[in-house]
Amino acid sequence: MASLTYELTLAGLAVGSAAALTGIGLIVTYRATGVLNLAHGAVAMICAYVLRQLVVVGGWPLPAAALLTLLVVAPGIGLVLDRVVFRPLARREANPARTLVASVGVFVLLVGAAVLLWGPGAREDAPVLLGDDPWAQLGAVVALACLVTAVTRWTRFGRELRAVVDNRPLAVLSGIDADRVAAAGWAFGSFTAGLTGVLLAPYVRLDPYGMPLLVVEVIAVAVIARMRSLPVAVAAALAIGVAQAQLTRLHPEGWAGPLLQAVGANLFVVALLVAALVLPGIGGRGRDALPPPARSGRVPGGLWVVVGVLFLLPLGFAGTDLHTAVQVPALAVILLSLVVVAGRGGQIALGQAAYAGLGALFTALLTARGVPGLVALGLAVPLVAAVGLLTGRPAIRRHGLALALVTLATGVAVSRFVLTQPYATAGLSLGRPAGLTDDRAFYALELAVLAGCLALVAALRRGRTGRALAALRDHEPGAEAAGVAVPRLKLLAFVLGAALAALGGGLLGMGLRAFDPEAYDPVRGLLWFAAVLVLGADSLLTPLAAAALLVTLDAGPQAGTAAALLGLLAALTGRLPPLTNLLPQGRRPRAEERGARASATGGGPGDRGARRPATHPSRPTGPREGRPAPPPTRGTGGEDAAPGARRPAAHPSRATDPLPGRPAPPPTRGTGGEDAARGARRPAAHPSRATDPLPGRPAPPPTRGDGGDRGARPSAARTPPGTRPTTGRPAPPPAGGTGGDHGRGAGRTQPRTPAAPPAPAPALHAHGLTLTHPGGVTALDHVSLALTPSRITALVGPNGAGKSTLFDCLAGTLRPRRGRITLDGADITSRSAHARTRLGIARTFQRLAVFPSLTVEENVRLGEERGHVRKDPAAVERSLRLLGLAGPVRHETAAGLPTGTLRRVELARALAGQPHTLLLDEPAAGLDADETAALARILAALAADGLTVLVVEHDLDLVAGIAHTVHTMEGGRIVS
Repeated sequence: MASLTYELTLAGLAVGSAAALTGIGLIVTYRATGVLNLAHGAVAMICAYVLRQLVVVGGWPLPAAALLTLLVVAPGIGLVLDRVVFRPLARREANPARTLVASVGVFVLLVGAAVLLWGPGAREDAPVLLGDDPWAQLGAVVALACLVTAVTRWTRFGRELRAVVDNRPLAVLSGIDADRVAAAGWAFGSFTAGLTGVLLAPYVRLDPYGMPLLVVEVIAVAVIARMRSLPVAVAAALAIGVAQAQLTRLHPEGWAGPLLQAVGANLFVVALLVAALVLPGIGGRGRDALPPPARSGRVPGGLWVVVGVLFLLPLGFAGTDLHTAVQVPALAVILLSLVVVAGRGGQIALGQAAYAGLGALFTALLTARGVPGLVALGLAVPLVAAVGLLTGRPAIRRHGLALALVTLATGVAVSRFVLTQPYATAGLSLGRPAGLTDDRAFYALELAVLAGCLALVAALRRGRTGRALAALRDHEPGAEAAGVAVPRLKLLAFVLGAALAALGGGLLGMGLRAFDPEAYDPVRGLLWFAAVLVLGADSLLTPLAAAALLVTLDAGPQAGTAAALLGLLAALTGRLPPLTNLLPQGRRPRAEERGARASATGGGPGDRGARRPATHPSRPTGPREGRPAPPPTRGTGGEDAAPGARRPAAHPSRATDPLPGRPAPPPTRGTGGEDAARGARRPAAHPSRATDPLPGRPAPPPTRGDGGDRGARPSAARTPPGTRPTTGRPAPPPAGGTGGDHGRGAGRTQPRTPAAPPAPAPALHAHGLTLTHPGGVTALDHVSLALTPSRITALVGPNGAGKSTLFDCLAGTLRPRRGRITLDGADITSRSAHARTRLGIARTFQRLAVFPSLTVEENVRLGEERGHVRKDPAAVERSLRLLGLAGPVRHETAAGLPTGTLRRVELARALAGQPHTLLLDEPAAGLDADETAALARILAALAADGLTVLVVEHDLDLVAGIAHTVHTMEGGRIVS
């Protein structure tokens, strides 16, 4: 018994040593480049094939061949990958999702190249490099780990490596050649991959599909080490290897025996799944979703006609044998699931092949029990959807790279423990439904199912769920702030994707008349993912074109052509746009075309600033300190407190002439202050008000502050900053145009019915908030704050004072460690950001949080659909008019609009939900003087109309012009 334990331990050490090498290479590459290299296993496989080619086929001596393979070929592959694939992405500051897609492309490319060069079969004659002694392998691993640790800690290169990891732009500014550091990281990572491959090849199947996936499974050790600690990675690899070997001695009876054997053979898969789900994830949040499409996915109607005719051709011109053609519609349905999850939802889903395989398996199991074929297929779809619910629920809290690993581990686990196990699939056969055994009839059925699925997904994309999914993909924090229940929506996307994949998988199995686990292999799932991303993940044409391309190339004489071609295109994702972008763009609706023409000629209100260079909404716009205060404004026919009050249509970003000698009212400190935002003869500015208030409407009672009672002056004297009392003259008729930003009462002179005073807004309070960031930095230290309705409260202070942290706690983005947040006395501390939005607390972001793939109107409509007061479409029009967006610009996508317009879009979206509390995080960041002046007028009018406003702002001139109460923060405390 002791001898058996020793022998199994030695075997486990051998496997663990190879896994440790993989962990070392992945960690060094990740720390040097920030890339999680999923192609590590494919590089290992290529190096193993090269060594075999040199020794077995070429007759080279093993030492010489090993030196050439490990010191030239392997590092050379790494340098090529760095230079051609990943360096361009790093220079473009691509997000982690795009680099992950590139690494998937490299994986698929190398697998396809290996199939083309050496064939798909397994090789049993790989040369043995270090013999059968596991201690030699373990010694090599320990020596390599010690060498890497010494280099990274005690050499100049190590210091440069740590600097690049901590802050690459700052390291470049300090004179460090970040490209050289990254190249060294890629060369070393590929060297360890090659060493792993040549060590494992004699003991596992050397084939293009199995070995790369086997190495991918041991990514678990790097994840356990949090992509940082080499000793943890080595220890985890050795422990898992020994445990896996020891499990082989157990042989329980009954159903547990095969299951335990499967676990013992795939313990690294279990470790990867558990580590990806439980341990803190790698990758960030907000920049790690798949990027939005560069343009809308409209497909010309004529092109759909051509595609339909091509898909119908096999029914009229092909023979009776449609074995190849019947695979295309079924595969298109599977790929359509990726359009929903990855294309529209932006989630990195690498496990769709597992759901397709489960759909085929459940269909086969049900038909084996006498259930008719179509009924069995219909029952298999909700069963797999339930599996998608169970597997998706723990995965939806992960982001980016962690989510990719979870979905990949789920796909591999389903393949290893279900699809390829005899206890689940032995003796299964899958036939076609009665009456549909003929290829033509079954192909017609597939076309009908495909058309129905396309119609379903098209309807989803056009509706409120499709807009929410696009917002989730474009900017997840922004979507949550708009009221989107992000976890629920992600789960819906995963469940719908699982159902579509199951439907396509069942059809594929019926079309092939067999249940073939290799048709749903995880490597094939990666190939499907790469194909969809290459062609354009958010286009309904993509699954049709990708399915036809994959099936056609696989049916050709050269196996691996599809993988090599699509892998090459996916690897070059940083250089090449999706191929569907090369197609002609579909025509927009007539209203949008008219708007685009007017916008292009500079006509129409709401498009001021369109001639300035566009600023992408995801670019950070920093605060502008020390800018001169915007001048107060003068009307021409009656003063306005908000854009459009009793005057011709005026753009909100357009400032009027200053009133000479009129100083801006100073801000007050404390909880009270002068109501400087309430003016006479001013229309209601809040978008939820349909009518203008009666001029001279009484203001809410003022509060007392440090400066005493400042609210005793007549209401006619309470004018917004920079305005003067109205003269009572009628406004001139409005200027031409149909969609400006003038108010409803522009140009009217007749008296109007008084509006009822609005109900008081709920009060938002923070009580003793304390929050400490990881590392012991106290961001908030017992902070209390009360926001008063109908008042603008401002938070000012230096960077790092805790303003944004307090703001995020109030908005629900962060959860304080101690303290409470109440709304009208009700504790909402535990409420999420989207729940607070639906309670009436809306927010904007310092870094623009608009959704670039949606139009201006769709951005605003999302706020109405998910906000505090829903099912009020008129709120969209009111918000668009208030912010000067009701003109042609409403039909433009947000991606190409200037910063000033995007600020108004974000504010309009927040107001469309009709909130009672508005939180603005540096709303003037990136605005010019005119736009800042317009913003000041709008905010003053909103507060005067009853809205509670909190502004975190570095522009002290803006604060001085609009704020009733100013609090200064320093060191995590409110000091005044």
